[in-house]
Amino acid sequence: MPGFVFFHGLCSAKPYGFTLLSGIFSRMENNQQNGNGRYSAKKMAKPVNFLCIAPEAHEVSVIGDFNEWNGETDAMKRQFDGSWSTQIDLPHGHHRYQFLIDGKPTLDPSANGVVRNEKNERVSLIAVS
Repeated sequence: MPGFVFFHGLCSAKPYGFTLLSGIFSRMENNQQNGNGRYSAKKMAKPVNFLCIAPEAHEVSVIGDFNEWNGETDAMKRQFDGSWSTQIDLPHGHHRYQFLIDGKPTLDPSANGVVRNEKNERVSLIAVS
């Protein structure tokens, strides 16, 4: 099936000294048609993989507008090498998010951009297409 792969680069988050890597893999799983018989990416949720390399962290999750900034909704799982990962199905569009590392919201410096949330806090931006 058609699709694409997009990787964010390596970077360092100063407060913790962790190296964060946000890997984003998007692919089409099901072709869904809109009302006039054409394929529409807007109606499809795409699996997005988040990876955070934070070997000294005790808890890591992804918070964002897609889960109402709830740190318990998308908890990441620790991998054998100390990295943390999770996969979240996101619809087409721009989404605001952060990593929550041991309770501290952390920007993803390799995100598509940085914007403000409803509380006027700086958050990371990801584009899903």
